[in-house]
Amino acid sequence: MSGIKVVTIGGGSSYTPELVEGFIKRYNELPIKELWLVDIPEGKEKLETVGALAKRMVKKAGVPMEVKLSYDRKEALPGADFVTTQIRVGLLEARAKDEKIPLNYDVIGQETNGPGGLFKGLRTIPVILDICKDIETLCPNAWLINFSNPAGMVTEAVLRYSNITKTVGLCNVPIGMRMSVAEMLEVEPDRVHIDFAGLNHMVFGLRVYLDGEEVTGQVLDKLTSGESMTMKNIVDLGWEPEFIQALQILPCPYHRYYYQTDKMLAQEKKEANEAGSRAEVVQQLEKELFELYSDPELAIKPPQLEERGGAYYSDAACSLIDSIYNNRGDIQPVNTRNNGAIAGIPAESAVEVNCVITKDGPKPIHVGELPVPVQGLVQQIKSFERTAAEAAVTGDYNTALLALAINPLVPSDTVAKQILDEMLEAHKAYLPQFFQTVV
Repeated sequence: MSGIKVVTIGGGSSYTPELVEGFIKRYNELPIKELWLVDIPEGKEKLETVGALAKRMVKKAGVPMEVKLSYDRKEALPGADFVTTQIRVGLLEARAKDEKIPLNYDVIGQETNGPGGLFKGLRTIPVILDICKDIETLCPNAWLINFSNPAGMVTEAVLRYSNITKTVGLCNVPIGMRMSVAEMLEVEPDRVHIDFAGLNHMVFGLRVYLDGEEVTGQVLDKLTSGESMTMKNIVDLGWEPEFIQALQILPCPYHRYYYQTDKMLAQEKKEANEAGSRAEVVQQLEKELFELYSDPELAIKPPQLEERGGAYYSDAACSLIDSIYNNRGDIQPVNTRNNGAIAGIPAESAVEVNCVITKDGPKPIHVGELPVPVQGLVQQIKSFERTAAEAAVTGDYNTALLALAINPLVPSDTVAKQILDEMLEAHKAYLPQFFQTVV
């Protein structure tokens, strides 16, 4: 290939400068000639601001990469080699509702877990599937790299309800966990390897290695002795040492919502009263970031971007694209078709697991059965994801209710129905599949 064409849908995202930085760093091995940043007309100001910064970054780096802006993905997609999706349907205002409404029912209000995760999926999946149809028509050989949340549920939907086979879902949680472990051990991250397995935001580190030697016990000791392993968007409340030592595997930061539900709910209520929801905090962060981005002298990714909870998403995407393009055969944790890697999960379902990355995509590394203590929770969340994806596609009220009642963060079908009714009404503008008029 003489040059690569990448199309980023949701190009006006505050994360885009990290994506551009990643492509610039890898240009010699990943010669991207065209980078299209695509967004909706409502995101015009953000896209133009981010696009101008991207062009300055490319110019400063001296690489022959052309950055193009578009508000029509059908204009951008023809001939694409890779399509990345980083969309937020309903913007941060919708996220704020996802976080606030469940709290009124004493239920966790979080962007990708519980009711918030369901509704983000209900809004996002139909849009992603529409993008898939355009890819099938306009660039059928392209790889779809999705890091729109909830990434696991979105990957599940793409695998089940589209004809796209060249698709991978990405999350920054595994890379964040590896960096946290490296910090605990006071070593460089590339010396740390973790055997990841589970689902998106429900992934476990089964074993941890330093320079090829297993150090899982040492890391668990540090985790129970006050060392922190969390993300910008998840408060670190610590763990009961006896629980972690009994578990004997490394939980991800999102597991706090399931193993420390009462503490996390109390913390969310406290923060909502004092500082507002996480969406409102992020709105302020984004405002500050875009003020930085609009500076005509700025030609690098500002370090303040790492204050966002999704830092490193884009770097993970660049690494994945590089490995597919160059057939590197390295190991990366991604969301992909299970194909028997994790026992007890259907072969066609999406899992988050270490894979060997080749020109033909991810090859999941066999895990077998997950440890007994976490098997049930992973199965329950997979049932939730599958049912939620079906609800997103069909617009069936009963299926959406079932999905919410299945979720372990929702205490009963009665509460599920109350939350569902209020949130359907709150998000009505972005859920046409649930409000179709029968003629």
